[in-house]
Amino acid sequence: MSVKIHYQNTHFITSAPDIRHMPEDEGIEVAFAGRSNAGKSSSLNRLTNQRSLAKTSKTPGRTQLINLFKVTDGCHIVDLPGYGFAQVPLEMKKKWQKSLGEYLQKRQCLKGLVVLMDIRHPMKDLDQQLIFWAVDSGIPVQVLLTKADKLKSGARNAQVLKIKKDAVGFGGDVSVAAFSSLKGIGVDTLRNKLDQWFAPALAESISEEIAEEEKLDSEQE
Repeated sequence: MSVKIHYQNTHFITSAPDIRHMPEDEGIEVAFAGRSNAGKSSSLNRLTNQRSLAKTSKTPGRTQLINLFKVTDGCHIVDLPGYGFAQVPLEMKKKWQKSLGEYLQKRQCLKGLVVLMDIRHPMKDLDQQLIFWAVDSGIPVQVLLTKADKLKSGARNAQVLKIKKDAVGFGGDVSVAAFSSLKGIGVDTLRNKLDQWFAPALAESISEEIAEEEKLDSEQE
């Protein structure tokens, strides 16, 4: 049974400094992560057709909290702190890295990770570390090569092919796609991937609704 997810209904739930301050570890979560200047906030806004669901800061690296958004019952998107920005103090970087690692390795309801990286500067050390963490934990990854409109189509396609070849080296379920918040490139690909990851939660929700309806019908008889 296929169910259409209305991403435009996504809304903010809470912010947390680490996983201990997050809501119950249940349902399905899909996390978005990337370097501070990879265009993460813009991609979330484009995905949901909302201008300011995720706040874009003029100073990359400003967002230090894990932000949780509800898509529909049992389905959540998690916006992880941006990483790798040069002007952030080392102590803060270490703290972020620790909370990122903790979240990826300990959050049981995490069922998919979207890693965003600028198509012109992909696969930096921290990007690769993040993907290895996910693969190690058995979590599928969707790499989005953002700001794809900055390259002409030939160069863009060549870069996607190169990163797809590189992704094989991670040994897990790692998909790669070009993405542009500005031009809408790759938005459907992203939505389709999220639909797949959220499907079990939706199926469970529908089963519960059907069971509830059948119970009501039998009581009325």
